[in-house]
Amino acid sequence: MSCPLRPGASNWRRAATVVLAAGWPRWVPAAPSRPQLPAEGFRLLLLERSEKQNFLPGAHVFPGGVMDAADRSSDWLRLFAPHHWPPRFGLGPAPPQRVVFPGLSDAVARAVDGDAGALPDDVAFRICAIREAFEEAGVLLLRPRGPLAAEREPGLALAPSLDLADWRSRVRRDAQHFLCLCAHLDCTPDIWALHDWSCWFTPFRNSDVLRFETLFFLCCLREPPQVLSDSGEIVNCQWLSPLEATESFLSEKIWFAPPQFYEIRRLENFSSLSDLHRFCVDRELEGAESWLPILLITADRLIQLLPATTGTPGYFTLYTLR
Repeated sequence: MSCPLRPGASNWRRAATVVLAAGWPRWVPAAPSRPQLPAEGFRLLLLERSEKQNFLPGAHVFPGGVMDAADRSSDWLRLFAPHHWPPRFGLGPAPPQRVVFPGLSDAVARAVDGDAGALPDDVAFRICAIREAFEEAGVLLLRPRGPLAAEREPGLALAPSLDLADWRSRVRRDAQHFLCLCAHLDCTPDIWALHDWSCWFTPFRNSDVLRFETLFFLCCLREPPQVLSDSGEIVNCQWLSPLEATESFLSEKIWFAPPQFYEIRRLENFSSLSDLHRFCVDRELEGAESWLPILLITADRLIQLLPATTGTPGYFTLYTLR
């Protein structure tokens, strides 16, 4: 990741991640009255980080990374024109403004609310997440330039071109090349396929731990795209259902940071891709909630207190850190 854009007064680096949920048929057991038939399921793209990474070594994560100044460049305006213009770029009505945590200074609040740039947060964060999906997994969440279709359906990733490896190397060196790639393909980042999901702040642990304000987006795809790890930061890629991911974590086959584990558990509530996509579309005006986990230090371990999943005020889920 290159040239991160860091608000001067904020303790958090701004970042974005995209949860890719792809349609994946699952087989329903046969009954005497009917044969075995596929039912509509979905799986999530999980990337395994290299053990050599300073941040979350060996963890399984969703594609994502730190926002770059290029994600807010005014050059994007020419690419989105003439069909999509500020302030919303066709994203629909603006959701309620996210609430800044009580106790933050005015300077920090201004930095968290938005940095100076040509693009609004709703667009820049989506471009960041889409760029990172390309850098880390080789997935191109782009669409041909032009007006949007009236129907809201799960999207499709672009098939990778023959010179994909060269473009990925260039984008990793300089995020500005992602805009060049989009112009080369006469496409725009498919910001309309990314739905607000949640926002997580990294709690304070010690001065050496990186802290992020990370927006989570959810993107439903009709079928899983071809995925290629970058053999550097990312060493492996796999598609798992939410239940498979949870079982792998509980059996200690893989490891998630608390936000990833929490969001995967949320996704267990959806039995099909169409149900998940409909939920995302229906809740667009609600925006994304912001969460700051609470650290609990005991004599022998470190525990994070996560938001309640039961709806009971004051109730927390406990998550023991690795």
